[in-house]
Amino acid sequence: MALLQEFWAYFSENRGAVVGLFFFVCIVLIAVFADFLAPHASNVQYREAFLQPPFWQDGGSLRFPLGTDAVGRDVLSRLIYGSRYSLFIGCIVVSISLFAGIFLGLCAGFFRGRVDTAIMRIMDVVLAFPSLLLALVLVALLGPSLMNAMIAIAIVQQPHYVRLTRAAVIGEMTKDYVTAARVIGVKQLRLMFVTILPNCMAPLIVQAALSFSTAILDAAALGFLGLGAQPPTPEWGTMLAEAREFILRAWWVVTFPGLAILLTVLAINLMGDGLRDALDPKLKRS
Repeated sequence: MALLQEFWAYFSENRGAVVGLFFFVCIVLIAVFADFLAPHASNVQYREAFLQPPFWQDGGSLRFPLGTDAVGRDVLSRLIYGSRYSLFIGCIVVSISLFAGIFLGLCAGFFRGRVDTAIMRIMDVVLAFPSLLLALVLVALLGPSLMNAMIAIAIVQQPHYVRLTRAAVIGEMTKDYVTAARVIGVKQLRLMFVTILPNCMAPLIVQAALSFSTAILDAAALGFLGLGAQPPTPEWGTMLAEAREFILRAWWVVTFPGLAILLTVLAINLMGDGLRDALDPKLKRS
C-alpha cells in the first residue's frame, strides 16, 4: 500500500498523465460496455439515412448523433465498438512483443558471448527497416487480416524491448545481490527470472505503455491501407479507409474516427510520461 501511495504521489504530479489516465479509463469502460452504450449495432445499414450529417447540422437527427456513413451505418456506434478493437490490438501486440522481447533480451544480457551477438544482430536487421514498411511487407506475406497485422506490428516493436531488457540486465549483473545469489548456488533460471528480471521491469512498463499507442497507430495505418482489419469491421483505421472518398462532402465520416485515434493515442502517451516520472528514480523529486 505504501508503494502504491508513493507511486500515485509521483504520478499525480503530472497533470497531463492524470488526464490521460482518466481518458484511457473512460475508453476501457466504453469498450467493456459497448453493447449497452451504442445506440445501434455496428453493421446495421439504414438505407433511408445515407451520409446523414450530425444532429447539429441541417438534415441531422438525434437518432444518429454523429451522423451516418456511406451505407447508412451509425458513426457513433461504430466508434464505440471500434474502441474494443483498438484496445484488443494494443493488448495483443504489447503482450507478444513484451514477453518475447523480455525473454530474448534476458538471454542476451545474461549469457552474453555468441548468444548475445546472434540475438542483437537479428534485432539490428529488424531495426534497419522503417517500421511501417516492414509491417507492410510482413502483412503482405502473411495476408491482410487483423491478426496478421497484430503479429507484424509485434515483430516490428520487439527489438525495442530486447535492447531495453538487455541493457537493464547487463547493469544488474554487476551488482552485489546477483553475486551473492551466485555464491549461494541459485540456479540460472531462478537467477534470471526471479532475481534479476523484477529489478528491470520499471523501464519495460514505461515502454509497454508507449508501445500501446504505437500499436494502435500502426494498426490504424495498416487498416487505412487495406492490410489490417477488413470491412465491415468497425476498426478506426478501416473506417478512415472506407470514408476517404467522401472526405469533401461528408466531413464527419473521416473526422470522428481520426479524432478517436488522436485522443486515444495522446492519452496513452501522456499516461506513459507519468509512468516514466513515477518509476524512474532519477526523475523523482525529493
